[in-house]
Amino acid sequence: MSEVSLSVEPRTEFGKGAARRTRRAGKIPAVLYGHGSDPRHYALPALEFARVVRENGSNAVISLDLDGKSELALTKTIVIHPLKNYIEHVDLLVVRRGEKVTVDVPVVVTGTAGPGTLVTTDLDTLQVEVEALHIPEQVEVSVEGVAAGTQILASQVTLPQGATLVTDAEALVVAVNEAPSESALEGDEAEAAEAPAEDAE
Repeated sequence: MSEVSLSVEPRTEFGKGAARRTRRAGKIPAVLYGHGSDPRHYALPALEFARVVRENGSNAVISLDLDGKSELALTKTIVIHPLKNYIEHVDLLVVRRGEKVTVDVPVVVTGTAGPGTLVTTDLDTLQVEVEALHIPEQVEVSVEGVAAGTQILASQVTLPQGATLVTDAEALVVAVNEAPSESALEGDEAEAAEAPAEDAE
């Protein structure tokens, strides 16, 4: 993942009212912390930041440009409004070139498992330690042709070169089970239909 640049502005007003004004101006309130420095408050350009996350994922590394000076930062937390789906706030972490960071990387299941199987994903992300400028957007787990009864553990997932697994090596990531038969599904549906009648007695 390559770094991208964003021009930012310092924030001098705080609180809910100030945050609302920042968002109305088309910017996102953000806090930069790490490396022993005091937290610094910035306003990020909303549309540009949203594009960066869309194109680089939630672990995007950004070069923050302020008054001709730049500083690298890792996107650590993105708070999204639960109803209106806009970005309310961003936490950023100072990083240095060559420094390793611990991040959660999305798991993507690829391929088609063997006939008569049902694939379930137990972990949506894996935590890895990796160089800040080489964070993978995702890790892939192939289930192509895998038979029922197969379990894929975190230690069996292929990570990009230079990445180290932090998640428990024995954690279950993907399970390939035997798909339930039609009769079993019909039985479950019948039980579900009878349950309200039993509760009503």
